[in-house]
Amino acid sequence: MSEIYIGYTFKVSPLQPAVEILIAELGYAGFESFVENEEGVIAYIQKEEWEANIMDNIYILNSDEFEISYTFEEIAQTNWNEEWEKNFNPIVVDDLVSVRAPFHEKPDTKFDLVIEPKMSFGTGHHETTHMMIQHILKNDFKGKSVLDMGCGTGVLAILAEKVGAAKLDAIDIDNWCYLNSIENVERNQCENISVYEGDVKLLDGKHYDSIIANINRNILLADIAAYAKALNPNGTLFLSGFYEEDIPLIEAECNKNMLKLSETLQKGPWVSLKFVN
Repeated sequence: MSEIYIGYTFKVSPLQPAVEILIAELGYAGFESFVENEEGVIAYIQKEEWEANIMDNIYILNSDEFEISYTFEEIAQTNWNEEWEKNFNPIVVDDLVSVRAPFHEKPDTKFDLVIEPKMSFGTGHHETTHMMIQHILKNDFKGKSVLDMGCGTGVLAILAEKVGAAKLDAIDIDNWCYLNSIENVERNQCENISVYEGDVKLLDGKHYDSIIANINRNILLADIAAYAKALNPNGTLFLSGFYEEDIPLIEAECNKNMLKLSETLQKGPWVSLKFVN
């Protein structure tokens, strides 16, 4: 992997749906990692994939509906700690779970998760990760087998082990996320998490009591049938990565696979759903 990245910092108003469209267009242009924040999004692309006119094909920048400005800079891989010190503040969820980087002070919470995110998604700052953490806190994971699909930093699998899950698989298709999850699993001294690089095909023949999938609407819709097949009887499926208006589509696909909606969380325009079989 290239040691030099170009980082673009976008300021966006209003945030939604502009940020979602912007991320989709940037992803198509070759950007590979994104960090959403209160002002917009930071996007990263390997320098060898970058070209000076790359923004010419980002059509939302020309939209009259949104105000979008940006700056960009080269970032050496050795400077990731500095980047995250600038952009990653510790968070606390429901006064029970803290998510922080190694350079932050240890807070007084029941569960203290130390995550060095580098370029992976999943620090708890995004609404969807925050809600998935809430689901894990509210539900019984003791002794359960758990899948964290699209694990990003591994933060959800790590928390699931901390609350008592017995056997966990964490899967991500992105090599950086795979490697970062392994690092974070070790950093948090987890012993029951196996990390794999790949996609839904890895679920063939596997079964879980609970499946956590915080990805995006289209991938979820394509993979719900595989999740349902991999769920043990009386299993639970937790989904996020989509908006309130997407609920009917997600629920219809789950119903088709004998999964019933049992709980909805919402934070801003984002939602997280719990299904049972």
